[in-house]
Amino acid sequence: MARGDWQLFNKFLEWLSEGVFNLETDTIKLGIIDNVVTPAQDTATPTWDGTSSQEYDGNEVSTAGGYPAGGLTLSGPETNLASNVLTFDDDDSNLTLSQDGSGFTDGYWGIMYSDTATNKNAIGYVDLGGPVSEQDGAINLNFNASGIFTVTLN
Repeated sequence: MARGDWQLFNKFLEWLSEGVFNLETDTIKLGIIDNVVTPAQDTATPTWDGTSSQEYDGNEVSTAGGYPAGGLTLSGPETNLASNVLTFDDDDSNLTLSQDGSGFTDGYWGIMYSDTATNKNAIGYVDLGGPVSEQDGAINLNFNASGIFTVTLN
């Protein structure tokens, strides 16, 4: 369903080097937001509901349907480092929301974040090509079979 590539927040790599995240053991979630705010890579301190200037949870879509507050949980996050390329994946799983007549109608962005990190620090975002509607049908968020994202180390 995603219409764009994953974009990592610039702050993510800094936080990763500081030990804010453990991508394999943290609970990683994908929250869905409306279009009141547009995520940008250079957002100073992107968080889900921490203490920052940009807390994306304030723009979360309605949880009246099957979408859970805080978003969908990745089932098996894992990392692999090979030939100076770090790959982050979700155990080859995808995320699905069933159609729900009382669900949201205004999904535009997916925000990936660590629910374990103290400030629920954000990792990156993807354009869902919205408006995406849970009322109109099932929503399938399919990750690339080669991994959700990669970081090349020099």
